[in-house]
Amino acid sequence: MPIRVEAYTADGIATGMVDRAGSLRDSLEGSSELAVLGAQWLPLDGSGERSAGDVVVPIDDLLLAVGEAGEAPVHAQWHDVELDAGPYRLRGEMPTLPGFDPGRALARPTGEFVLLRDARIELIGQPDAGEASCLEILVNRYTVDRVRADLMLGFFFPGAHIEVTGHVASDHADSVLAAVPNATPAPEPGVPPAS
Repeated sequence: MPIRVEAYTADGIATGMVDRAGSLRDSLEGSSELAVLGAQWLPLDGSGERSAGDVVVPIDDLLLAVGEAGEAPVHAQWHDVELDAGPYRLRGEMPTLPGFDPGRALARPTGEFVLLRDARIELIGQPDAGEASCLEILVNRYTVDRVRADLMLGFFFPGAHIEVTGHVASDHADSVLAAVPNATPAPEPGVPPAS
């Protein structure tokens, strides 16, 4: 049965169908490209949506992907996450197993995509462009530039600038900064960052 998909790239969004049974994650993991059939293309340059036929998106160029809900784990703790991937800012919740400690975890994330739920997507620096929302979204973890969360997520998003918030930032700032060179604790609300 085909899967409806929204494929977010740096240049625009292709919406259409993926002709493959199973979950969207199954269609993405281990593939080199995503074929979106009968796609509508919404370019980010403001020129308007148009019919694009079949669009093939290389997985390395796919920043975000929205499919049908149903990928979320049943027993999970959910953490607020804000991240930037290309031109998009995404706010949502990321699942972890109960008791998960990113600093001590032996199991590292596998696969290219990380799931978020209750996500809101906007264009960075373009508040007038509006906001899209979805129940679940898959994020290409290798395309993320910045992450703000209450967990140290350097292993989940390699190369991203990590801002740790909440008690983790204050209680474990020194160990976090020593372990991951691209991590900085986020300033407390209302307090300007140190220069």
